[in-house]
Amino acid sequence: MTVIDFATRAVVAQWPIPGGGSPDMGNVSADGRQLWLSGRFDSAAYMIDTTSGAVTKFRVGVEPHGLTVWPQPERYSQGHTGNMR
Repeated sequence: MTVIDFATRAVVAQWPIPGGGSPDMGNVSADGRQLWLSGRFDSAAYMIDTTSGAVTKFRVGVEPHGLTVWPQPERYSQGHTGNMR
């Protein structure tokens, strides 16, 4: 993952996904502390700490395609970003 400062358009950090991964669509948590991404081709979801860049990988079902984080606790959608299923 590449972190970009949008004000300067400069790359400020590189956050590698363990094993290379296959990050796909996702969202940032309501408090901005976590970036959640689906791992489409490795049956995983990733939670990235937006302060440290630490990555946690979770095993999920086959080929998750997108992951949405809703501001309400315990609400999520695994599918195209923002589509409830």
